[in-house]
Amino acid sequence: MTIAARLLSRLAPHAGGYIADARIRPIEYLPWVVAIIIYVAAPEYLPLGSYILILMLFALSLDLILGYGGIITLGHTAYFGIGAYSAGILAKFVTAEPFTGLVVAAVCAGVFGLITGAVILRTTGLTLLMLTLAITSICYEVANKANDWTGGADGLSGITMNPVFGQFRFDMFGNTAYLYSLVFLILGWWIVRRIVYSPFGASLAGIRENPVRMHAIGAPVYGRLVVVYTISAMIAGVAGALLTHTTQFVGLKVLGFELSGDLVVMLILGGVGRLYGAIVGPLIYLVAQDLLAKQYPEYWYFWIGALLVVIVLFARGGLLGIVDALRARFEKARGR
Repeated sequence: MTIAARLLSRLAPHAGGYIADARIRPIEYLPWVVAIIIYVAAPEYLPLGSYILILMLFALSLDLILGYGGIITLGHTAYFGIGAYSAGILAKFVTAEPFTGLVVAAVCAGVFGLITGAVILRTTGLTLLMLTLAITSICYEVANKANDWTGGADGLSGITMNPVFGQFRFDMFGNTAYLYSLVFLILGWWIVRRIVYSPFGASLAGIRENPVRMHAIGAPVYGRLVVVYTISAMIAGVAGALLTHTTQFVGLKVLGFELSGDLVVMLILGGVGRLYGAIVGPLIYLVAQDLLAKQYPEYWYFWIGALLVVIVLFARGGLLGIVDALRARFEKARGR
């Protein structure tokens, strides 16, 4: 084993031995089985369910750069919003074919991610964080001022999407929207998983842990960060397009700081850098928000904050970290 391989296996334990670990274990099918059960058993929650699925895909895109690449950002909504607006503008003024909208959204968000990433990734720490916020602020103001294209503060309305494959319409009950979002969430999960369990993913984990040492062994740190940042932006753009297609409306909220903050909270709740943290976090956060907002409409954010404090203080690695700790204790006790 080379020195580089040894280093990567230590820095990325879930990426080391990637050839064997890349095989999908049976337990990994559980989220998708649950999603299908929800579709059949709880049809009244499908509109909320499709929104949760979209945010899971968005959270996956953020986890790819934050959890695995170590790129700290609070401005990832820039790419989500660009995907949402590009899909909406295309549908309203050119063609309402949904798959074309997804491709255009991915390309627009990816190109913008490549350009901005090439600039901001030359910095680190607080400077990087502030630049991500600045980019999102610029995008927000551009969308707010371009009334003829984006609708400004009123949002982009009047979008009517064509049926998927010419057969399945986006109805008010969310049947098509749910399955449509689920299919692309699974596709996005598969892409992110393939990246994580690959030599490229192992190098990202190494860069996250010690970029100086990765430089020393000859890894192209900057280039790989730009690549993964671009991929992440494309996935976020697809998530934004899914939101446009399923709601047939785009508002300035898709570029807001509140959504960025909520997304980070979701990842922390689920577990940053754990792949499935991006699946668990949005589900817990949005279900808790829905329930708490009904019970405590004025104070529900307090309970979300309290939950976050407990997770940060006592559950390193989020909710999935708790599961891992309990499993380790169980295996240890059984070994005795």
